[in-house]
Amino acid sequence: MPKKSMTLITGFVSLVALMSFALKNEADFTKGTIHSAKKDSIESVKAFKDVYKVLMSPRCMNCHPAGDTPLQGDDSHPHSMLPQRGKDGKGIYTMKCANCHQATNLAGLNMPPGHPDWHLPPADMKMVFEGKTPQELAKQLVNPNTNGNKTLKQLLEHADDGLVKAGWNPGEGRTLPPISHAAFKKAWITWIENGAFAPSK
Repeated sequence: MPKKSMTLITGFVSLVALMSFALKNEADFTKGTIHSAKKDSIESVKAFKDVYKVLMSPRCMNCHPAGDTPLQGDDSHPHSMLPQRGKDGKGIYTMKCANCHQATNLAGLNMPPGHPDWHLPPADMKMVFEGKTPQELAKQLVNPNTNGNKTLKQLLEHADDGLVKAGWNPGEGRTLPPISHAAFKKAWITWIENGAFAPSK
């Protein structure tokens, strides 16, 4: 066989192999598996324990309820006035989140906390935390079909999202998440960069 033909065949086989590898990685990512140059399942799962503690705290879970009514307070009871999620997560009709949740916290004990874009996840991507086991939540967070279509890069950056950070500035009368934002961010990054492994249960 001529040398030129052999070179073309070898190149084609290499290209097919690379495409197969890429497609496998893409398929695995949608199942909640992230391929990383650095993988350590023990370190990853250990870090997720801290991530999970924060996400299940009232400061996070209250806006990630199983139903369409947000939760409220340190005991995560249904929000007074029973506002509804709405299609975009910002409420329905005249009962919009922004009616009470202003751009900043309102002064006073247990007054509405604020942020310029206060909302629940939208109806087509509810991202429920309430009632999730560590394994269920970890798999949900890394799956673009259930995490708001986030890429790995966007998922890493999400630790510094404004609404995420608002959990550590909840206003007077509310408990803070169980660890600092810096510790949460470190655990979040460690979990993802070590392979984003889900706990066994």
